[in-house]
Amino acid sequence: MTLNGHHVDMAKEHRALLLAVEHRFYGDSINPDGLKTENLADLSSQQALADLAVVHQYISQSFNLSCRNTWISFGGSYSGSLSAWFRGKFPSLVYGAVASSAPVKAKLDFSEYNNVVGLSLMNEAVGGSEKCLAKVREAFVLVEAALIDGNFTKVAADFGCCQTPRNPDDQSELMQNLADIIMGTVQYNEEGVLMSIKELCGVMTDESKEKEAEMEAYNHLVKLSQIYRSTSQEQCLDISHEKTVKDLMDTSLKTRRRAERQWTYQTCTEFGFYQTCEDTACPFSGMLTLQAQTKLCARVFGISQHSLPARIAFTNSYYGGDSPHTHRVLYVNGGVDPWKELSVVQDSSEEAQTVFVKDTAHCADMSRERLTDHHSLRKARQEIENHVAHWLRTAAQEKMNNRGELL
Repeated sequence: MTLNGHHVDMAKEHRALLLAVEHRFYGDSINPDGLKTENLADLSSQQALADLAVVHQYISQSFNLSCRNTWISFGGSYSGSLSAWFRGKFPSLVYGAVASSAPVKAKLDFSEYNNVVGLSLMNEAVGGSEKCLAKVREAFVLVEAALIDGNFTKVAADFGCCQTPRNPDDQSELMQNLADIIMGTVQYNEEGVLMSIKELCGVMTDESKEKEAEMEAYNHLVKLSQIYRSTSQEQCLDISHEKTVKDLMDTSLKTRRRAERQWTYQTCTEFGFYQTCEDTACPFSGMLTLQAQTKLCARVFGISQHSLPARIAFTNSYYGGDSPHTHRVLYVNGGVDPWKELSVVQDSSEEAQTVFVKDTAHCADMSRERLTDHHSLRKARQEIENHVAHWLRTAAQEKMNNRGELL
């Protein structure tokens, strides 16, 4: 995304210097023992913003930049939040910010995520239907029923599980893995690598003859998991809860699931964002509880579950939640993206500027233009370009005025 995307095209148009900064504790920006719990104290959004301020100073010196040069920040998802917060906390360093699909409001129980997934599965404009949502719901009910009946071996064989889900924790892990396939498809839709909502609903509503009509939805979910495994080249579906915990506690830098420990730590200390399924609107399994997700904080990092509400309240108090007092920040969100629920989607004042792209997914505006793009997405990119161009003109005019006053 660094060297490719809509922001790169805008940088070329305005002959801008383009910089990408890696977040401390992610990628290659980790000390050899950096992932040990006692060393994670500096893993926070606040530290990341302070790092950006230092990088700003370093780049200014290295490239001989001055106050005459205008800085604009861009980011998507968590980095979109950082883009908005950088403008809010360091307004003298960055003139404007674009925050795409940015969840600027921290929330412990993010049940709205899966509610939006359900609505998006029904959205005919993106290939969804009421039947599709009904089949997804039915499939999860049938999987749960099979587990309640003790058909552990059959379920494991059907879904290609690496382990047999005999205990409740492994059963929850299975349900989470199956839900993740659908959640990921909806979040990214046509931007994803697995399939689109239209393709997913095609699998779930396939009307070819079934030997057992009452198990039709179950079998379609089995088919969906097979497609996922073949696409992701996973030989089997890993549903061991103990293995998940072991992976999260792995502090080596060579681990395949390298960013999961860091991000889980930030959900425990700052954001929450736990995508639960405990209300009736959720299309998945009630096994996806807040308790099941937050207990990892205590087990992996020694962070008390009871401390989470206060930590999340602090984050919202510090940054302003979804009513931030920031000027010249453009919040861009897609209509099928569940993360829009924690972003700024309406112009609440002169301070908050928004672009809402009706039927598009998470960070879709950040990609380069494609022939298959919807008209609404093309229009949104044009709006972003107009905002950025306006900011640059305004900044240049302000600097001219200031020079005139000095003269």
